[in-house]
Amino acid sequence: MPQPIPFSQKKSSYRRFGFLLKNLKDVELVLWFVPLSLVFLSGLLIASTQRQANYADWYQHWITAGAGIILALALAQLPIERLRLFLVPLYLSTISALFAVKIIGTTALGAQRWLTIGGLNVQPSEIAKLTLIITLAALLERQKFNSPIQLFKPFLLISLPWFLVFIQPDLGTSLVFGAVLFTMLYWSGMPLEWAIIVLSVIVTAVISAIFPFLLFIWIPFIGFLAYRSLPNKNTFACVTMALHSFIAASTPWLWNHGLKEYQRDRLILFLEPSKDPLGGGYHLIQSKIGIGSGGLIGSGLFQGQLTKLRFIPEQHTDFIFSALGEELGFVGTIIVIMFFLVFVLRILNIAREASGDFESLVVIGIGSMFMFQVVVNIFMTIGLGPITGIPLPFMSYGRTALLVNFFALGLCLSAARRGRSFNKNW
Repeated sequence: MPQPIPFSQKKSSYRRFGFLLKNLKDVELVLWFVPLSLVFLSGLLIASTQRQANYADWYQHWITAGAGIILALALAQLPIERLRLFLVPLYLSTISALFAVKIIGTTALGAQRWLTIGGLNVQPSEIAKLTLIITLAALLERQKFNSPIQLFKPFLLISLPWFLVFIQPDLGTSLVFGAVLFTMLYWSGMPLEWAIIVLSVIVTAVISAIFPFLLFIWIPFIGFLAYRSLPNKNTFACVTMALHSFIAASTPWLWNHGLKEYQRDRLILFLEPSKDPLGGGYHLIQSKIGIGSGGLIGSGLFQGQLTKLRFIPEQHTDFIFSALGEELGFVGTIIVIMFFLVFVLRILNIAREASGDFESLVVIGIGSMFMFQVVVNIFMTIGLGPITGIPLPFMSYGRTALLVNFFALGLCLSAARRGRSFNKNW
């Protein structure tokens, strides 16, 4: 676990900005400025997408954000440690909600992901992201990695909620679970080689589908890596090779029966969307055209023609970045990307300076959640990745997702405040 930076090493920078810090006290400018700016901008972009349709009342985005701000302010005053008291109820209620979605959930756009409560649609899979981060942090806080067997508990903890989300089907959120898990495992001390060995099953699956003859080289290489980095070298090398052989053999069946047809299309068509320009490739083609038409400075807010004429379906949710590119151009997209980068880097710094391992793991889990969603969402809108249905934090329309983002913000603010006090005392 990275150790907090001693306060003595930061005295010079504190003196340099002493006057500003004295007046701002515990206010986290970056953690507030970036989300509020993105919410304000996205409200305007969502309103622009509604000019010829009424997918959703755009001002609801700002109203939800207002409730989220109150929630974040309240959480910022509470120590994250108090969440330990609710770990079991949180985890069990999340599992129950995901089961309920499968039984009585509301279906939309071919997926059953929502529960209707009091006339409002709630998406439990979004809440599950934070629940898993908190419970994983408690599990990994004192974890020592001397044997791969110690990975069993973290994988078991995440397996049931991951499966329940995957079969909704919600491929995007299930990928977020995986990204959060591996980042938190690495942050808690898991050797990098172990992460490479586990993640390489994805490479094995891809190779088995595209270049199966390369498996005769790839699987022995992974076995050699396991032999070099794991205890009980012979045993774990054989187990690793057997696991990858099983993955390679089962990939065709999983591809045909484990994924819906539209999911298979999304994973393939981003490479050549012109193969199905009016079907699975339509979203991506129109998104790229919209972003490209924005040029350097864009057409201006409420002036985007593709946005106005609804060429891009569901643009107010997963494809809000395409509206940004069309109306504010390359300059606008770069500014937003820089905002996200600064925001995630600040979260990373909070994780480094946290007062305890539990808080550090919670914050790094939140940072990885934000970063993964930003990268995947932007990549899918510009054609560098498959369309997975992952929302852009603070910008995509969605009440549950936005509230979860502000809940996560509140936890980071709490850790920042306690971490600052801890380092001053240090």
